Amino acid sequence: MDSTDDNVEWHPLKPFLPKRGEILFLGSFPPQRKRWCMDFYYPNFINDHWRIEGEVFYGDKQHFVDQKRKTFRLDDIVSHCEKYGIGFFDTATAVRRLKDNASDKYLEVVEQTDVAALVAQMPMLKAIVVTGEKAAETICQRMGIAHVPKVNSHIMLPLQVELYRLPSSSRAYPLAFEKKAAAYKMMFQRYLSKPLL
Repeated sequence: MDSTDDNVEWHPLKPFLPKRGEILFLGSFPPQRKRWCMDFYYPNFINDHWRIEGEVFYGDKQHFVDQKRKTFRLDDIVSHCEKYGIGFFDTATAVRRLKDNASDKYLEVVEQTDVAALVAQMPMLKAIVVTGEKAAETICQRMGIAHVPKVNSHIMLPLQVELYRLPSSSRAYPLAFEKKAAAYKMMFQRYLSKPLL
């Protein structure tokens, strides 16, 4: 791999792997930096991931939202994820963007993430969760699995954890917020030891 290739973007964040993590979200790759409102996963203010978690865990989709500053409350997010054991990284560590946007279909995966190495750091892990087709396809390809799970279904990986696919939290994904929140709640209830509030 030529690390001097100007067209290749390397992952800008370290994996977030709580010691007692039971769930690991693996996306495709972060959006372009210009779309970030914080230095963490799901940093785009118009992506609803943190609103969904706010709704599911606290009954308030604004729980993690700093509306005045148009950002998310990063300290609260990190504390929440450490408390419940929710980790984050992506299925690609290097990509090329084939178009100047955040769409997964225009991402070319240059280097896949070593998923087994992440799993090895999370001894209590029960599930890897993906929320997009690109992430699901990339991890299945990495694991030598021909069958990519449909949305709201799961399969067992050779790593002895389940792969669970959720609807995307992107607003471009055509599903009502309430239905997305209900799907995420079912997944969290399936895998987390701590009860949801």
